[in-house]
Amino acid sequence: MSSISNVSTSGLRLRSGSRSWRSFVELLSSMRFAISLLVVVAIASIIGTVLQQGEPLNNYIDQFGPFWAAVFHRIDLFNVYSSWWFVMIMGFLVVSTSLCLIRNTPKILADLRNFKAGIREQALRSFHDKFEAEQVTPRETTVARIVAQLKGRGYAVKVQPAEGDAQGGTMVAAKTGGINRLGYILAHSAFVLICLGGLLDGDMMIRLQMLLFGKQTLKSNMEISQVPQRNILSVNNPTYRGNLSIPEGSSSNMAILTIGDGSVLQPLPFIITLKKFVVDYYSTGMPRLFASDVVITDRKTGKSFPATIRVNHPLTYDGVTIFQSGFDDGGSHLMLKAWPMQGPAENTFDLTGDVGSSRQLTNGKQALRLELTGFRMMNVEDLNRAEQDGKAPPSSSFMHRFDEHLGAAVKRNETSKLTNVGPAVIYKLRDAAGQAHEFFNYMLPVELGGTKVFLAGERSELGGAYHYLRIPADSKDSIDGWMRFRAALDDPALRTRAVDAYVKESLPPGSPATLVQQLQATAGRTLDIFAGEIPDDPKTGLPVVKAPGGLPALAEFLEKSVPKDQLAKASDVFIRVLNGTLWQLWQVSRAQAGQAPAVDNAANNRFFNAAVLALSDSTFYPAPLYLQLTDFKQVEASIFQVARAPGKVIVYFGAILLILGVFAMLYIRERRVWFLVRDSGPSGSKTLMAMSTNRRTLEFQKDFETLRTATLGVASQAPAAAAPGSDHP
Repeated sequence: MSSISNVSTSGLRLRSGSRSWRSFVELLSSMRFAISLLVVVAIASIIGTVLQQGEPLNNYIDQFGPFWAAVFHRIDLFNVYSSWWFVMIMGFLVVSTSLCLIRNTPKILADLRNFKAGIREQALRSFHDKFEAEQVTPRETTVARIVAQLKGRGYAVKVQPAEGDAQGGTMVAAKTGGINRLGYILAHSAFVLICLGGLLDGDMMIRLQMLLFGKQTLKSNMEISQVPQRNILSVNNPTYRGNLSIPEGSSSNMAILTIGDGSVLQPLPFIITLKKFVVDYYSTGMPRLFASDVVITDRKTGKSFPATIRVNHPLTYDGVTIFQSGFDDGGSHLMLKAWPMQGPAENTFDLTGDVGSSRQLTNGKQALRLELTGFRMMNVEDLNRAEQDGKAPPSSSFMHRFDEHLGAAVKRNETSKLTNVGPAVIYKLRDAAGQAHEFFNYMLPVELGGTKVFLAGERSELGGAYHYLRIPADSKDSIDGWMRFRAALDDPALRTRAVDAYVKESLPPGSPATLVQQLQATAGRTLDIFAGEIPDDPKTGLPVVKAPGGLPALAEFLEKSVPKDQLAKASDVFIRVLNGTLWQLWQVSRAQAGQAPAVDNAANNRFFNAAVLALSDSTFYPAPLYLQLTDFKQVEASIFQVARAPGKVIVYFGAILLILGVFAMLYIRERRVWFLVRDSGPSGSKTLMAMSTNRRTLEFQKDFETLRTATLGVASQAPAAAAPGSDHP
């Protein structure tokens, strides 16, 4: 007999109304409909778990493409738990489960009160677990002993004359474990309460206010002070969950709630002032502890009190709980130096700005919008992995020989060398078409492989990996030396001087003019291609190579111009020519800066080799300027999550009911037993015993034998093997 054996899977059957209405009510209140809705909710929950929720739409466009991002956005897959269809399904589920409870609870309660004492002898004999015995005691004595034994074992007992019994027997009906049936009521009531609590604390109440009071979502960025009242909710809003970011020394009483693809503002009944933000880090660079020292000011009374809010230690005031959610830059003041990546190195200029601000930049021909998006004071990197970058696997390919320095900033390595490499600035440069590249530039040089380099990261896809330009630091740990070297490479006149100096140094005096001219042409062409001055193919009128310059352009030029069997020899010649001309070009740039010629030693060779690789990479740098962080004034901000969640009490109560209900259904067995006692002879009696349970186990067989021995005084016998399933009276 199942614990819900009397629970029908069909729904309420109305006796009045149209046929369509009766069918709808029957479907809505049926268990099959509730289970179907549960399956849909489970699938939606999987989607909401796998698919990152609440991200900006541009992130999804980058991930899925414009078409599928638009489709998913239209059906609210990016905000599953607050979507209209999910809320509607949850509402139907609550109604359906409630109707199931309304329909089945009276039956369950009636069944709990019913001892089923009217069962007939024929039905008792159909039970699997039954026994019949004769006693030498009168019927009244036998009944009294049976009742005493049953009550002593916790059974509720009912004694009445056996219905329809021609011999005038007595029926003793008993039951225990009936609370198992209550488990169904408790578990399903818990489900209804948990869903109601979730709906109450979700977006449903806010959407209802927007529908009734004309509130609208804000879909553009603006200052909080400029937000219209139609985008601001009431301070008495009964339920909400939002975020607010407060810089050190600032105050706020306005949280931001994300609703669909927009947002609304939620005033708080108090003001939060962030006095100090404290953060501590592990050696890996991950935050170990962050906490906020705040002052809470009641807006009604004006009273204030200090408090500290830490992770997992929220503060609750006036029904609103404040959680420490994270931290961010609060608008640090940055000082930058802009270096041109084309043209003279003297065309530098200084910039200042706060994180979160933007400004327009132009050189007269090109306009860019600079957006200062972030500042990181501490950056812990694995320098062992970074040093492995550039060590490509052995290959005989000529391209691999030029390409060995390319790749990601860090690679997989067996060991780690975690080092704080200092502050970094994050910014975007956006062109007139709105396309942006994000840059991540470290302030201080980082030592990699014995050479100090400035790391300049760049990525064009949000969430993608950064590609790093490694600019070597000069003897003064400055970027100036490389920038002058780069500017010299961009100057045709200085390239010519460098070629002349290389030819003069390479050939002895009195060399044939043809040899001098040939070497000058080879060296000049090599240096021009490296600098990005790509000649056109006289046949097609197109550049002879596709690469914009650097070592990849030279490699492509050689592979197209030289037979494969001579490629290795030619590449060695070109590398020697390139190194020689670039060395002379470096000397020219030093002379222009009033510096002495560089001597051939280990330190200068390390700088030169790194500089050549950086010059090659710089031809692919996607911006006309490089911003160097020169100084800063850090301002940190604390991110709080504020929540007014009256539904959590309902959810907690529902969770308790769910635990009790599941425990009752799984661990409590309902057992019913009947004794039909009749007279046998002048002073004896005969008893027919039958027993059933909602869940047959080995323990039930022991209970049957123990109860039989105690009530009928018959020793244990080997009963027939228990048949699977349940007995039904």
